[in-house]
Amino acid sequence: MPAVHFAPELLLAAQDVRVAFFDVDGVLTDGGVYFSAEGETLKRFSILDGYGLQLLRRAGIEPVVITGRDSQPLRVRLEALGVAHARYGVSDKRPAAEALLAELGLGWAQAAAIGDDWPDLPVLRRAGFSAAPANAHAEVRAAVRHVTAARGGEGAAREFCDLLLLAGGHYQRLLDAAEGAAS
Repeated sequence: MPAVHFAPELLLAAQDVRVAFFDVDGVLTDGGVYFSAEGETLKRFSILDGYGLQLLRRAGIEPVVITGRDSQPLRVRLEALGVAHARYGVSDKRPAAEALLAELGLGWAQAAAIGDDWPDLPVLRRAGFSAAPANAHAEVRAAVRHVTAARGGEGAAREFCDLLLLAGGHYQRLLDAAEGAAS
């Protein structure tokens, strides 16, 4: 029996998800932007969150990143995670999401999204399932189906992934496989 639990109505709402849209700053990171003395952008990513994206891929749920910023550290991280679909420097996220849905042959009802601020609202409002980190802006928290217990960059994305994996019936199989690999 899994240790993670979500309300049955959340699991029902997310059971048909085949693609998951992620914002970066404030979701996959803590929202802070760090600069080196040379002006290089640095970001902190949670290993738990990254593993969640990998688990989604294994379950047949495509993780997609659409972000308003672009940086080499982000590109390196997403490549290491095997995220095949990412759009960088996007100010209007809805058309980018719609293009990716068309490319994947999916519709909004099969999409989930997690975001933390106003630029994410057009995608969050259209997705079949939506979530926000605990520290998201109030307007975003009010607009989504689920607010995570965790903050952005501190496990919010993993909680979102775990919810999608449970809803789709993949969680226990993946957990059993991880436990089998460890023995």
